[in-house]
Amino acid sequence: MRIDKYLKNSRIIKRRTVAKEACEQGRVFINGKQVKPGDKVQMGDVVMINFGTSSMKIKVLKILDDVRKTDATKLYKLLE
Repeated sequence: MRIDKYLKNSRIIKRRTVAKEACEQGRVFINGKQVKPGDKVQMGDVVMINFGTSSMKIKVLKILDDVRKTDATKLYKLLE
């Protein structure tokens, strides 16, 4: 699945356009490598997102297309 779509489905970032912009600005990394919006994310990958003054590091547990709001946090594990 594309990283921008995954960030939106997991509700880490509310809108896909915002997730796309974060990738284009170089604030999203998969396994330590800076990514583009179309780069693929797989189960087991470690994703780091920089939000201005803070950052978030997660491990991808599941990849699903249709996710309820209550189940969104089950897609990843917060590392830091």
